[in-house]
Amino acid sequence: MQVRHRARVVALAMVMLVGAGGCASVPQADPGGTGGGLAPVGSAEQVTGAGASSLPDQLTGSDTKPRHREKPQPKVRASKTPKASTGRRPRVPQKSNQTRCQVGEHQREVETYLARLGGFGTVTVDGRQTDADCAAIKKFQQRYDIRPAEGRAGPLTLDVAKRLATTDVKRCSAGSGTTFCVDLTRQTTWVMRDGKVVAKPTVTRTGMAGYATPAGTYKVNLRNLKEWSNPYEVWLPYWQRFNGGIGFHETTTYLHNAGIGSHGCVNLLHADAVRWWELGKVGSRVVLVGRRPGT
Repeated sequence: MQVRHRARVVALAMVMLVGAGGCASVPQADPGGTGGGLAPVGSAEQVTGAGASSLPDQLTGSDTKPRHREKPQPKVRASKTPKASTGRRPRVPQKSNQTRCQVGEHQREVETYLARLGGFGTVTVDGRQTDADCAAIKKFQQRYDIRPAEGRAGPLTLDVAKRLATTDVKRCSAGSGTTFCVDLTRQTTWVMRDGKVVAKPTVTRTGMAGYATPAGTYKVNLRNLKEWSNPYEVWLPYWQRFNGGIGFHETTTYLHNAGIGSHGCVNLLHADAVRWWELGKVGSRVVLVGRRPGT
């Protein structure tokens, strides 16, 4: 009985050993390089490390089968041999115009007239835009409501500057007291007192074609801070009448729109309308010379 029992124990141990080996064994690579048995899970998605040594040569790209595959290194471009230092700093390209304003097509002409007028800052008459020129042109445009006031010397800026700079204040025969002067040809106006200029020439817009403002000498006969115009149904701020229904008042439209005009009145910018009101009174003389072009 003991012999049979020992035989059964030995046989049972052998069966258990063989069964355990079949479950835990890892398939070994075939000496020929084709592999044996089932590949480990995931080897088809990522061929790295020792798993690559069991693949055919045409997939690994090598006649020999390295144990570990190195990661590819990034290519390094050959750099040019630096030149010997001369001790000088590298030259930085300079821009021809570093101002905040564009150069207009009438840069030099505007500079010329602004220099003649004065009062807008330092202007260099050379046709090149500088920070000082830019600031002066902007200030000029803002003063006379030239839009946009961006410092560019365009056609309108040239037109206004030329009209103001070429206005001859001596054309107005002003006597004693306050005299409002209007140059219909240049579309400018200024104020004199006792023969001296007390308000420099500024821009105006008079009657359009069919409503030309007549030249001549008149007197202010009615003043009203805010006058209602019955025929045109609009308020006329800082109204100073001097000839029938014609008078000075603040413009109700963009003054530099040359395609239109007043119905005979002398239109003023807001600041000028206020100043003219402060200087005038009933009885002040009004002298108009010339004629608006196109009327």
